[in-house]
Amino acid sequence: MVRPSTLLALGALAAAVACAPVDNTATSAGPSGTTASGASTACTKDQLKLVNAGKLTIGTDKPAYEPWFKDDDPANGQGFESAMAFAVAGELGFDRDEVQWSTVKFDSAFAPGAKPFDFDVNQVSITPDRAKVVDFSHGYYTVKQAVVALGDGKFAAAKTLADLKDAKIGVQVGTTSLDAVKNVVKPAGDPNVFNDQVDAVNALKNKQVDAIVVDLPTAFYVTAAQVEGSKIVGQFSSTGGTPEEFGLVMEKGNPIKTCVDKAVDALKSKGELAKIEQQWLGSAAGAPELT
Repeated sequence: MVRPSTLLALGALAAAVACAPVDNTATSAGPSGTTASGASTACTKDQLKLVNAGKLTIGTDKPAYEPWFKDDDPANGQGFESAMAFAVAGELGFDRDEVQWSTVKFDSAFAPGAKPFDFDVNQVSITPDRAKVVDFSHGYYTVKQAVVALGDGKFAAAKTLADLKDAKIGVQVGTTSLDAVKNVVKPAGDPNVFNDQVDAVNALKNKQVDAIVVDLPTAFYVTAAQVEGSKIVGQFSSTGGTPEEFGLVMEKGNPIKTCVDKAVDALKSKGELAKIEQQWLGSAAGAPELT
């Protein structure tokens, strides 16, 4: 994902659609409780090697946009990524007053070199190229697909995927979104396939299609900045192919990775991560689930 300094931040997210996740198991804990490099995997906060002693330092960009954050204030615990980051901190044993935030430009987060944070959270897709120079946590968010339509359109009130059966759907060629239309939405007619995403967006704007299917982060941008009067009809999970995932970013070789992975996994297994996602990326964000 890409994060510029204006509302176009969400637009740049679209440029990173369908980034494939990478296997980070090389640094996971072995049977002896050590990582592949031999570093201790003890996850009590007093044994973690931190950027700032006694504090968990989390990086993100500024401005920090909704629905990932709220009111441009990562420290308030509101918005999906803020709430999730504090939940990870809690799993690591940190109270809220032991968490501090550091402003880090998006591209700097996954550039080579030393980092001013213990981990960074900023809609960063896990990709093989990025994983060469930074470490990623296990994925904390699998990017879902979303249906966008004009607010006054025939299918704007659709509640289920079946409601979209007769919709004329626009989608970009070669994307996971196209796979999702064919395999999950399954409209009665063939989708209108465009070479570029902007062409699909323009088709919606010009009412040449009833709706478009894009990944959810892109859908937030389309409705906020590209197509006036449009709305997210809903989101849905796609099947087939390799999903795009967001991961927490850490300095390459940072032994905290094993502990952060355990924290993310614990939040998943307890259902807490799903609750946070539903609260901030579901109906409250204007993206209800389509079943």
